[in-house]
Amino acid sequence: MGTEMSVTVPALETVPVDLGSRSYEILVGHGALAELGPRLLPMLKQKRVFVLTDEHVAAAHRARVEAVLKASGISSSWLALTPGEKTKSFSNLEHILDWLLEGGAERSDLLVALGGGVIGDIAGLSASLMKRGMGFVQVPTTLLAQVDSSVGGKTAVNSPRGKNLIGAFYQPRLVIADTELLSTLPIRELRAGYAEIVKYGLINDPAFFDWLEKNGPRVIALEPDAITYAVAVSCRAKAAIVAEDETEKGVRALLNLGHTFGHALEAANGFGPDLLHGEAVAIGMALAFRYGVGQGITPQVDADRARRVLEAAGLEAAIPGRQGGPYKAARLVELMLQDKKASGGKVPLILAHGIGRAYIHPDADLASVETFLRGETLEG
Repeated sequence: MGTEMSVTVPALETVPVDLGSRSYEILVGHGALAELGPRLLPMLKQKRVFVLTDEHVAAAHRARVEAVLKASGISSSWLALTPGEKTKSFSNLEHILDWLLEGGAERSDLLVALGGGVIGDIAGLSASLMKRGMGFVQVPTTLLAQVDSSVGGKTAVNSPRGKNLIGAFYQPRLVIADTELLSTLPIRELRAGYAEIVKYGLINDPAFFDWLEKNGPRVIALEPDAITYAVAVSCRAKAAIVAEDETEKGVRALLNLGHTFGHALEAANGFGPDLLHGEAVAIGMALAFRYGVGQGITPQVDADRARRVLEAAGLEAAIPGRQGGPYKAARLVELMLQDKKASGGKVPLILAHGIGRAYIHPDADLASVETFLRGETLEG
């Protein structure tokens, strides 16, 4: 008679986001979705919710989410959008608001965002606009959304001129980060999310970065203890920064490590599917560390460690198609100037004095950035 190996599932972790009257909790762990109905009930005047998702997520998770809601006596109205970054558009924003109005949504109702960062971002902005503000709840289904975009209240849609340029700070009422939902993700999506996990180690937690050097493969393999720990640490790191600087007037900008370069790469690529957000951020972080080396700011050994951790996870650490393609140095700098954080023709960059020692470099010399990018893109 054989014996079956059992996998120990760690207990759920609760991460508070302390924002006074706008405070909320992030519930992290394997099976956290089961808590959705019980957690929603005290928030509802009517036992109903509106659920925004995309077609892929609906196919994978709708039946389970409906069953969880029904177990608490909560009915649900659903809208599934086309997957992809291009879904974050004005036309879809109008479509969502019309769907809510047609369904008789009230300010006392809740909009549930079931999906990745695209769905979470546009759902949050829709909720902020709906009758001047209805509540919303994040149920992130991608690793990137669980550790980054679902936490902190940044909501937005894209413009042809750049990513996330039209948006608002609007906090969710609750975040349910069920790591079990990640099992349906393609490996590419897991790697993209892992880039944001690495970011927290690079910003201000060298011990966590050390842990990732040893345990990164276990995180990507979704081993329950490793993925729960990595998501919880990431959420705590972001929650602490958001609590200190909710609307990004200071220290919260550190969370943009790799993003100024990364957003420019995404925009140059037309937000196409061959460069995911997390992939762009991974390249952007590697670029920020290499640029720092050239400026005498970042030790070469730390830039090498950052590159190795990203590449060990299967992520790129260099600009794709380094000769030709859409990634020209002058175009990337032009797009960086259109970034929402740009001011007076200057662009702040998040650079690092080393692993876990990131800081805000407020007025980057764009001539030196362009020279650096010419080297990175192998332009003559």
